[in-house]
Amino acid sequence: MSYVDGYVLPVPKKNLAAYRKLAKLGARLWKKYGALEYFECVGDDLKVKCGRPFPKLVKPKAGETVVFSFIVYKSRAHRDRVNAKVMKGMDMSDMPKKMPFDMKRMTFGGFKAIVEA
Repeated sequence: MSYVDGYVLPVPKKNLAAYRKLAKLGARLWKKYGALEYFECVGDDLKVKCGRPFPKLVKPKAGETVVFSFIVYKSRAHRDRVNAKVMKGMDMSDMPKKMPFDMKRMTFGGFKAIVEA
Protein backbone atom coordinates (compact mmCIF):
# COMPACT_ATOMS: atom_id res chain seq x y z
CA MET A 1 0.00 0.00 0.00
CA SER A 2 1.08 3.56 -0.73
CA TYR A 3 2.03 6.22 1.77
CA VAL A 4 0.85 9.83 1.47
CA ASP A 5 1.98 13.10 3.01
CA GLY A 6 -1.03 15.42 3.18
CA TYR A 7 -1.15 19.18 3.73
CA VAL A 8 -3.98 21.68 4.24
CA LEU A 9 -3.26 25.38 4.49
CA PRO A 10 -4.82 28.79 3.96
CA VAL A 11 -3.23 30.91 1.23
CA PRO A 12 -4.03 34.55 0.48
CA LYS A 13 -5.70 34.67 -2.93
CA LYS A 14 -3.35 37.52 -3.92
CA ASN A 15 -0.41 35.12 -3.30
CA LEU A 16 -1.71 32.18 -5.34
CA ALA A 17 0.62 32.89 -8.28
CA ALA A 18 3.63 32.96 -5.93
CA TYR A 19 2.37 29.83 -4.17
CA ARG A 20 1.94 28.04 -7.51
CA LYS A 21 5.52 28.93 -8.47
CA LEU A 22 6.76 27.50 -5.15
CA ALA A 23 4.57 24.40 -5.62
CA LYS A 24 6.00 23.77 -9.10
CA LEU A 25 9.49 23.89 -7.59
CA GLY A 26 8.37 21.43 -4.92
CA ALA A 27 6.85 19.12 -7.52
CA ARG A 28 10.09 19.07 -9.53
CA LEU A 29 12.17 18.34 -6.43
CA TRP A 30 9.98 15.62 -4.95
CA LYS A 31 9.51 13.88 -8.31
CA LYS A 32 13.25 14.16 -9.07
CA TYR A 33 14.05 12.33 -5.86
CA GLY A 34 11.44 9.61 -6.28
CA ALA A 35 7.94 10.72 -5.22
CA LEU A 36 5.36 8.87 -7.29
CA GLU A 37 2.83 11.72 -7.53
CA TYR A 38 2.60 15.31 -6.36
CA PHE A 39 -0.60 17.37 -6.17
CA GLU A 40 -1.37 20.95 -5.16
CA CYS A 41 -5.09 21.75 -5.24
CA VAL A 42 -6.85 25.06 -4.57
CA GLY A 43 -10.32 25.13 -3.01
CA ASP A 44 -13.17 25.32 -5.51
CA ASP A 45 -16.31 23.82 -3.96
CA LEU A 46 -15.89 24.47 -0.25
CA LYS A 47 -19.47 25.26 0.78
CA VAL A 48 -20.45 21.64 1.34
CA LYS A 49 -23.41 20.68 3.50
CA CYS A 50 -22.06 17.33 4.68
CA GLY A 51 -19.36 16.87 7.29
CA ARG A 52 -17.01 19.62 8.38
CA PRO A 53 -16.01 21.86 5.46
CA PHE A 54 -12.31 22.66 5.09
CA PRO A 55 -12.86 26.39 5.80
CA LYS A 56 -14.27 25.55 9.25
CA LEU A 57 -11.18 23.45 9.92
CA VAL A 58 -8.59 25.87 8.49
CA LYS A 59 -10.37 29.13 9.40
CA PRO A 60 -9.16 31.18 6.41
CA LYS A 61 -9.15 34.93 6.90
CA ALA A 62 -10.87 37.31 4.50
CA GLY A 63 -9.11 37.12 1.14
CA GLU A 64 -7.69 33.62 1.74
CA THR A 65 -8.55 30.29 0.17
CA VAL A 66 -7.78 26.71 1.17
CA VAL A 67 -5.06 24.63 -0.49
CA PHE A 68 -5.03 20.85 -0.18
CA SER A 69 -1.81 19.11 -1.20
CA PHE A 70 -0.54 15.56 -1.17
CA ILE A 71 2.52 13.62 -2.23
CA VAL A 72 2.37 9.87 -2.92
CA TYR A 73 5.15 7.39 -2.09
CA LYS A 74 5.62 3.60 -2.22
CA SER A 75 5.82 3.34 1.58
CA ARG A 76 6.73 5.31 4.69
CA ALA A 77 10.35 4.19 4.33
CA HIS A 78 10.32 5.41 0.72
CA ARG A 79 8.86 8.74 1.89
CA ASP A 80 11.62 9.09 4.47
CA ARG A 81 14.33 8.41 1.84
CA VAL A 82 12.78 10.83 -0.67
CA ASN A 83 12.37 13.61 1.91
CA ALA A 84 15.98 13.19 3.08
CA LYS A 85 17.17 13.54 -0.53
CA VAL A 86 14.94 16.59 -1.06
CA MET A 87 16.31 18.31 2.05
CA LYS A 88 19.90 17.53 1.03
CA GLY A 89 19.38 18.53 -2.62
CA MET A 90 17.30 21.66 -2.05
CA ASP A 91 18.86 24.87 -3.31
CA MET A 92 17.76 27.48 -0.79
CA SER A 93 18.46 30.25 -3.29
CA ASP A 94 15.37 29.01 -5.19
CA MET A 95 13.18 29.61 -2.14
CA PRO A 96 11.31 32.91 -1.81
CA LYS A 97 12.59 35.31 0.82
CA LYS A 98 9.06 35.49 2.23
CA MET A 99 6.72 32.51 2.00
CA PRO A 100 3.41 33.20 0.22
CA PHE A 101 1.48 31.70 3.16
CA ASP A 102 1.69 31.52 6.96
CA MET A 103 3.57 28.28 7.69
CA LYS A 104 2.31 28.29 11.30
CA ARG A 105 -1.23 27.76 10.01
CA MET A 106 -0.35 24.81 7.77
CA THR A 107 -1.38 21.37 8.95
CA PHE A 108 0.20 18.17 7.67
CA GLY A 109 0.87 14.55 8.38
CA GLY A 110 1.80 11.17 6.94
CA PHE A 111 -0.92 8.67 6.06
CA LYS A 112 -0.77 4.95 5.36
CA ALA A 113 -3.20 3.96 2.59
CA ILE A 114 -5.78 1.38 3.64
CA VAL A 115 -7.72 1.26 0.34
CA GLU A 116 -6.34 1.80 -3.16
CA ALA A 117 -8.59 1.52 -6.19
